[in-house]
Parts: sequence; C-alpha cells; structure tokens
Amino acid sequence: MIENKKKPNPIDIHVGSRIRLRRTMLGMSQEKLGEALGITFQQIQKYEKGTNRVGASRLQNISTILNVPVSFFFEDAPSDPATSQPGMAEANSSNYVVDFLSSSEGLQLNRAFIKIVDPKVRRKLVDLVKALGSEAETD
Repeated sequence: MIENKKKPNPIDIHVGSRIRLRRTMLGMSQEKLGEALGITFQQIQKYEKGTNRVGASRLQNISTILNVPVSFFFEDAPSDPATSQPGMAEANSSNYVVDFLSSSEGLQLNRAFIKIVDPKVRRKLVDLVKALGSEAETD
C-alpha cells in the first residue's frame, strides 16, 4: 500500500502551535476564535495542527484577535535545512515551551506567576522550582 497523504509543512505546524499557545494563554476556546473569524472550530483545529495552511489575511486577523504581532507566530520557527547553518536547525527550538504552556499545569503556573508583581518574589520562586527540579533528578 502506498501512502499518498502529504505531511504538513513544519512551518505550518509551528504557526499552528503558536496560534494554540496564544489562544490558550488567553483562555479562549477554539469555538470563540472561530466565531471571531467567521469559521468553524474544526477549521481552527486544522490550523493548530498544521493540517491546513493559514493564509496571510487570516493570520493578520488572528493576530489582531489574539493581540499579538504577526511575527509572534514565526518566533523560533524551524529553519529551511537547505539554507540553515549546519547543526543549528533545532538548537533554538521552542517546542518544549509550547508543550509546557499547552499543558494544564503549565498554563496555570504561567498565569499565577504573571500575577506576582514583586520581582524578588518571582526570583525566589524560580530558585525554588530549580531546587525542586534538581532534587527530582537525583531521586
């Protein structure tokens, strides 16, 4: 059996994951974003998975609704292997950030952390999390 399904372009997957990241950071549902764009939540799902490519005008509308510049969706995007430096293609990848912020715990932690106004308290919290992470590695 020959597989004819075309794989999504890595840039489309990245842009989709950034749409999902920003949408979830705002606590917005796929349905709500779809309504604002005049499309179905299923179409939003396809954009977020990279299955469907987001057109330029649609991406501009999404950036307005999600209150970020269009460039936000391309930050840390994978490079074209033909034009990138050897060994640097995945070095600055932010997939772990997207994965973390897409999780329930990551989103809750991020929202709570942002509400802390005292920079000293924020720094101490980061130190605490690092220490707890170090303990987990040695167990």
